[in-house]
Amino acid sequence: MDNYSEIIKACLRGNRAAQNRLYQLFADKMYGVCLRYADNEDEAKDILQDGFIKVFINLKQFNNKGSFEGWIRRIIVNTALEKFRDKNYLFAVNMESEYDPNSNKYDHVLSELSAKDLLQLIQDLSPQYRTVFNLYAIEGYSHKEICGMLKIKEGTSKSNLSRAREILKEKVKKYYNVSINWM
Repeated sequence: MDNYSEIIKACLRGNRAAQNRLYQLFADKMYGVCLRYADNEDEAKDILQDGFIKVFINLKQFNNKGSFEGWIRRIIVNTALEKFRDKNYLFAVNMESEYDPNSNKYDHVLSELSAKDLLQLIQDLSPQYRTVFNLYAIEGYSHKEICGMLKIKEGTSKSNLSRAREILKEKVKKYYNVSINWM
């Protein structure tokens, strides 16, 4: 935090150069987060812009507890979730299929792809699958936390994650000819 404290103080005073510096420090990483939730690059840029506006508006609420980057990331993720809630189609899918929370049988497949390939596969998922996959597999939230964030049932979160993994597995198999060795 010490590295950012002077920049934060200057931003709170309305210093444009400090705001620009803060943006430059985190924009690339946060853009990557936005891309995972967005349908395309333009939408990701919109999320990034809206997210950073919220960062600057709420900067006085950062209480120096925890990671500053984590605080920004949470704002960016919440901005992305708000955008998709507004589209009113985010959680139309509710498949109460069997789900094994201890199963990671597809995780090794994803590790064989480049980051760019994986990002494209994730962007191709429907919004409901993409969002739950991102929150669970990438951001590290539990299904219980996801339910609270998205106002869905835990079974919906689990089935959407399971289905997202199935879709990713099939796409990898079809487009990348990666051999899948079942555990």
